Amino acid sequence: MTEKLEERLNQIIPKITSEGFLRGTGLGNDVAFHIFDYPASEEYRMREYLEFLTGHIAKTHPDLRVKHINLFEMVIESLESRGFLEKSFEKQKKEGDQALQKALERQFEGTKLAAAFAERVNPTETDIILVSGIGSVYPIVRTHNLLSALQPKLGHTPLVVFYPGVYDGQYVRLFGKLKGPYYRAFKLVP
Repeated sequence: MTEKLEERLNQIIPKITSEGFLRGTGLGNDVAFHIFDYPASEEYRMREYLEFLTGHIAKTHPDLRVKHINLFEMVIESLESRGFLEKSFEKQKKEGDQALQKALERQFEGTKLAAAFAERVNPTETDIILVSGIGSVYPIVRTHNLLSALQPKLGHTPLVVFYPGVYDGQYVRLFGKLKGPYYRAFKLVP
């Protein structure tokens, strides 16, 4: 892991547990969405860090209600609960990757996924929402579409997206390459 990433990770806990962050101080009327971008090559390190982060907050700030949503796990659970996981495997074998991708994109289109996401996190009973698994659900779920659809559903509940790529304050670039617009988020740690 790079020294710069380690320095940035060390800033997350004080930032997201601060009163200003939790209340959205200084955001004006903007949504309380934040992106922590990191090199995709550090994905396994970030998974370890998220386990540490949620455990640390539970121990040191037991009053904070934190929800961590791994989008990949959410998509798999949704497919399993509706009996579509095995059917998805069969579709891929019979019709190929593109046919499966098209079918899944329809099922997990931004507004549909956002509704399920909001129901799962219940933003009125949550203080911080952490989101991971972005790279694992690509190309079925597009981050900018999901975040746009979540804006009206989450109110002022702070959301932090752990993003394997680059966010320059205006655009997200998954894996540092695939460019998608998203401009209504703040970079969590520069």
